[in-house]
Amino acid sequence: MKIPPAKLKAILLYFCNYTDTKFLGKTKLMKLFYFLDFMHLKQYGSPVTFDTYVKMEHGPIPAIIKLYVDTACENIDESFLFDTIYCERIKTIDIRMYKILPVRKFAEKDKKLFSVTELEILEKICARYGNKNTAYIEEASHKEAAYQKTCIGQTIPYTIATEDEDCLVEKENIELLMKIYS
Repeated sequence: MKIPPAKLKAILLYFCNYTDTKFLGKTKLMKLFYFLDFMHLKQYGSPVTFDTYVKMEHGPIPAIIKLYVDTACENIDESFLFDTIYCERIKTIDIRMYKILPVRKFAEKDKKLFSVTELEILEKICARYGNKNTAYIEEASHKEAAYQKTCIGQTIPYTIATEDEDCLVEKENIELLMKIYS
């Protein structure tokens, strides 16, 4: 993963501050990251986090980011996200989840970490999925080539985005970019 820690924290704060947190559990959060990276890739030619995505039953997940969020939910004192998010365990008959909540507001200093295009995609994702439940965003992720053309547990190549109709970038350009950043 090639994202600076401050930028990762800013993305988490953005999602926590601009989505309805009653629906923001770990699963939905992982899908928000997926759409951030793959929407930006399909429109502008590069992902934002460069994390490695893996197909899981509930959709694509960013492997390293998931580990960071899991650590924050299980032992916040050992997490570098202690100043960014905290997790509230929700356990009812119908629901079992960790609700992801922000430690603070998304601020101007956080905004400065993003390019214009990254902010545009963050805004689009929150507008589209911010008030939707996990099942909705999970279903949306299952319609993507990244989910449909890979197997459970398989690493999802960024180039698979070119198989979606909304991709504006050529496969060769993504391959070249990934060689540069690997």
